[in-house]
Amino acid sequence: MPIAGSSNGVVGRERRFAVLAGVLALGVALLLAGPAVAEDFPLRDKYASVGVAPVETEELAASLDAMAVVDARSPYEYATLHIRDAVSIPLAARDFDESVRTLAEKSGQPLVFYCNGVTCAVSYKAALKAKEAGVAEVRVYDAGVFAWAQTHPEHTVLLGEPLQRADRLIADEAFKSRVLDEDAFYARIQSSTDPVIVDIRSKDQRQGVSLFQMQDRHVPLTIDNQELGGLVQAAITEKRPMFFVDATGKQVRWLQYYLEEQGATQYWFLEGGASQIFESMGLQ
Repeated sequence: MPIAGSSNGVVGRERRFAVLAGVLALGVALLLAGPAVAEDFPLRDKYASVGVAPVETEELAASLDAMAVVDARSPYEYATLHIRDAVSIPLAARDFDESVRTLAEKSGQPLVFYCNGVTCAVSYKAALKAKEAGVAEVRVYDAGVFAWAQTHPEHTVLLGEPLQRADRLIADEAFKSRVLDEDAFYARIQSSTDPVIVDIRSKDQRQGVSLFQMQDRHVPLTIDNQELGGLVQAAITEKRPMFFVDATGKQVRWLQYYLEEQGATQYWFLEGGASQIFESMGLQ
């Protein structure tokens, strides 16, 4: 009996240890998984409380015919790279409310908003604004257009043509190699012969203020790049280096696609854009 009792005790302890180990393993897995999700998609928790649910990449890919996809970014960003068949309704558009209501009524489908990636809040703000405008079913593809283009290039449009291959996207390293901090940006301008300095901020963003003592050209980005195109081609022909400044260092990411398509090789961007200059001057 004592022997049998000892055996049962050992078995009992082993079972308890096995259960405890399983619980601990599950707890560790949940702890590891929780922060990873929050870190990978930092805006989800913030907007979950207002009823804006995310769509994963493969779910969207499998439901393209059952969802109306909305690009909430600027028209220039949309013209550069967008999900195929997505409708451009910029968050900043004056007729945003009317446009989303019309699309929801005509399509009879949930609206799925997207922008540039996991740290871009434009898609969430657009979805929330659509709900406030009376659109009942809204969701957000918060992985963003780059994640989509990497995984589904066959359903992506680049500069008006099917992307087809993800390797046509400009890699982060290739973009960063063109970005200079403020000191390096000014130093390269000063050491260059006859540089072309271009401020691509909108009229409202620029507010008549030249950051380069009127040595820069103010050429806001437009979908057709008509004015910018002449400037770029002249600089290429004359072998003059080009230096571009935007508002926050984000628009130049899209401009790079145009510059590469035009065959430009001597061009640089200011890290952080005009906001970085203002910050260094203590104006922000």
